[in-house]
Amino acid sequence: MTIRSASGKTGQIREEVWVNSKGEVVKYNLAYINFGVCQTDNGRVLGYDNAHGFHERHSSGAAEKVGFTTYEARAHEFYEEAAKLRERS
Repeated sequence: MTIRSASGKTGQIREEVWVNSKGEVVKYNLAYINFGVCQTDNGRVLGYDNAHGFHERHSSGAAEKVGFTTYEARAHEFYEEAAKLRERS
């Protein structure tokens, strides 16, 4: 989905989710990408994923391990945080 930040810079929200046969989320990647705001980490201003076997938060080039409860809670957290970042950039 293409979005604009408050300053008019165009970015994207990406949500990729892999679900097993039981309907459980086994892999996910949430990313707010905007090269006008962040030039490191392929433009990823904010992201959450479990691509390396653990849950990680990405913020403008830095990454840290984070706790996890459910995918729904993580997606809600991501979209709220991304909206706040868009308002400030």
